[in-house]
Amino acid sequence: MSRPVLSETSIHPAIRNRVATLHQDIVKEVQDAVAANAVVVVGMAVNPMPKKARKVLDSAGVTYAYLEYGSYFNTWRRRNALKMWTGWPTFPMVFVKGVLVGGASDVEALIASGELRKMLA
Repeated sequence: MSRPVLSETSIHPAIRNRVATLHQDIVKEVQDAVAANAVVVVGMAVNPMPKKARKVLDSAGVTYAYLEYGSYFNTWRRRNALKMWTGWPTFPMVFVKGVLVGGASDVEALIASGELRKMLA
């Protein structure tokens, strides 16, 4: 299954570069962290769900890198680039071995089922 993404041919040539490069620094930073770490949690301040994800990973003894981008009150435009890149609508975004596994509840379910340990083996 693939998610719908607007075809490049449906984007006017005059704006293609702007679309392709908007806030790519934040995307590159996350891509680099995902490449360098087995588990990465991308979150934001004030939001309780990134804290929940980190807490369940800590309880399971799983080492992770944490990247935090602003709060509800700032940096939302930059965070939108991450949402557009991943297709995941909320924070946290949890990556395991380069694979987006979802948010806090999703990683909690992976831990409970033993799937996270299998992915990390």
